Amino acid sequence: MTAARAKADTALLLVDLFNLFDFPGGTALARSALEMVPRVAALRDRFDRANAPVIYANDNFSDWQGGFPELVAACLAAGGTPAAIVAALAPRASDYYILKPRHSAFMATALPVLLTQLGVRRLVLAGIAADSCVLATAQDAHMREYTQWVPSDCVAAISPARKDTALTLLSRSIGIQTRGSRGTPGVFP
Repeated sequence: MTAARAKADTALLLVDLFNLFDFPGGTALARSALEMVPRVAALRDRFDRANAPVIYANDNFSDWQGGFPELVAACLAAGGTPAAIVAALAPRASDYYILKPRHSAFMATALPVLLTQLGVRRLVLAGIAADSCVLATAQDAHMREYTQWVPSDCVAAISPARKDTALTLLSRSIGIQTRGSRGTPGVFP
């Protein structure tokens, strides 16, 4: 039995942090991901202090027989950037996690049920990649009427241009707050 967090209005949703980066563009994405790790860790600490839920949503990389702990272990065993990210941001007993088959953390997952059970209406999204899985998750969350914040310094992409394009789209097209994580907390932890 794990020690779950109390219900809270706001949750931190960490998207695709655990990755082997073994695909074209993976080296550039790994470099970008490693740069954001300290800020994501600080953001997670803010949620810990607020006793607010932290939820990990990660691709299953088409491994239909593996689980979340096995994915984390594979990244740790791989060494390098995958292991460094796990060392800094591995889920704790009080955190939640789900595996997702595609880009959005909402598609074909238990995330909507979990968020309802936790009483969450606001999401802070961080992770990899800003122009893919973070973007798809944010769009799905918007369609479900969640208030959101995607801290610009807590997402990674293969290139700065791709990251900037995704953040601009989120901000201008659907009105999501994208200020950096060190800014005024506002309504978020």
